[in-house]
Amino acid sequence: MDMRICISRAIYSTLKQHGIERIRGWTLRTARNRMRLARSRRAAYRGIEVRTERIPTQCALILAAFALYGNALAEPAAVHGALEGTRFGLYTGSDFRLLDGACADCTTVPQALWYFRDDMIAVPRRPASGFVAGFSAQDDVRAWLLSHPAGDQSMPPLLWVGAPLVAEGARLPFSVVPKIDTNLSYYDESSERHFAGRSLRLRGRIEEGRFVARTIWPEDYALDAARVPYRPLGPGESLESLVRSENGGAALPLAARVLWRRNSNSWNGKTVLAVMLNGAQGDDDEAHAGHFAIATGAFGPRGEWGDWLVNNFYNLDSVSEKGIIAASLPMDNYLADLNSGQSWYRPSYMLVAVLKDERAARLYQEGIGRVYNHFYRHDFSYRHASANCAGISMETLRSIGWMIPTEGTSGRVKAALALPYMTLKERSLESGRNAYDYLSVEVTDLYPFAAFQAAGRDLLERVPAGRGAPGTAYERMLAEDLDAVLYVRIPQFPSSRAFGQAPVASMDEYMKRAPADRSKWKIVPVAPRPFPAELRDPASAGDPPRASLYALGAYALALLIGAVWIWRWVWQMRTRRLRRRNGREAWVASGG
Repeated sequence: MDMRICISRAIYSTLKQHGIERIRGWTLRTARNRMRLARSRRAAYRGIEVRTERIPTQCALILAAFALYGNALAEPAAVHGALEGTRFGLYTGSDFRLLDGACADCTTVPQALWYFRDDMIAVPRRPASGFVAGFSAQDDVRAWLLSHPAGDQSMPPLLWVGAPLVAEGARLPFSVVPKIDTNLSYYDESSERHFAGRSLRLRGRIEEGRFVARTIWPEDYALDAARVPYRPLGPGESLESLVRSENGGAALPLAARVLWRRNSNSWNGKTVLAVMLNGAQGDDDEAHAGHFAIATGAFGPRGEWGDWLVNNFYNLDSVSEKGIIAASLPMDNYLADLNSGQSWYRPSYMLVAVLKDERAARLYQEGIGRVYNHFYRHDFSYRHASANCAGISMETLRSIGWMIPTEGTSGRVKAALALPYMTLKERSLESGRNAYDYLSVEVTDLYPFAAFQAAGRDLLERVPAGRGAPGTAYERMLAEDLDAVLYVRIPQFPSSRAFGQAPVASMDEYMKRAPADRSKWKIVPVAPRPFPAELRDPASAGDPPRASLYALGAYALALLIGAVWIWRWVWQMRTRRLRRRNGREAWVASGG
């Protein structure tokens, strides 16, 4: 049944219930006629039931009904299933089935389904990305690429959809899903003011006749090629300065500019490979470094990008306070889910490579699908130093052939000194090991901001200039297909949460921003999420040793050598004293 039918029925029932036959020309006959008219139109959603409820004031009820009816006729929301007439990145909704993680006949690895037992996911109808047990994730991707240089047309193992319905062209008012108990902030009056009067795309479900939104996406976020200005980086400008300007721009409107272009006059249907950087949170001192992800998809006819597929990595072994689970998911969910969406707690920045062919984006999506299989199986664990959101994404790009230049570590000497210093200062060996791990890892694998800048510089400078030059097959593919590079600044949605800012790009900057007294850090505690032993594969490659383990071995060896040297020095000194004493005694005994 169409939403207009529901509202007309609500008005008709309300008037009849209260015995009111005429209000300013409105009659029960008019209500019935409007109901017949609405029925004659194609219903956007079938099976909706509306129950009218009495409230103390008849006038308020009737006026509210009229307001809803007027809005519905002026701007009707098209409500449809989450898979109907939609896209998920490079794929259509019809390529998937919508269900929960309790699926018994899915080909998706059972370890992945376990994380979504009580949530809604889309699983592929065609063969999904595979994996090779016993290989590390990146070794698997490299081996797969050798045998499938153009990819294998495999599908993502699963997509986190979260809701069964989509409402397009919606406007306030509507209901929202409840706040997760552990989420410290939420949608409030400032959020309502922000979205008032705007056309919105919602994900959610129908409950008691009302649409309950889980995701709120502004449809005016569309990026029309004719309206986005061409403004390359000018003198004194850099990607870093764009991100840091206006303290990160959390409270500013969405802004976009073309930084490089070849001949892209229209982006309608053009494929994209996007690099996403999320800023620092304003209420969590453990989140100043921000977050990182890679997205694939295609522009819609009006420049829509809310259905791009974002490949998001988070720690699977803890329960996120915002309900985040590592997965491939639509962009609108990634940024605008009311609990887990990044735009509810920090600003974001995006570099979009507009491509004339989908081959480069599809190759990445197929490769990262294999990484997800290893990740869900716990063939490797999320590590904030060596295998975080930036590291997993960047190393997968390098594994498929985009050799984004590395920048080295924060300093081996600094790392070597930090291990004993932090161990003694915090009275914790684990603190010392963490400090060593952070300082000894490649910075583009550690800091999302460093990864964003490295990928962006390569996309703007080396890749376009290297067209036809020797390089990997993937880099040649990018160079041939690249039409434009966009920079997009995405604001934070107003809510009860403090505004975020630009992320930090180094350990020194991190320590300057966070309180010197660690006891004053704002930290959101999270509960562990133990992985079931029965889902572990004995053939799993497992995590590689942490860098700090080798450092501890080196320190242990150094201490052992030092102890042996000291023992030998003490023994030699003792031997010399004994010889001197024996020599004096012999001299005295001889009458000297």
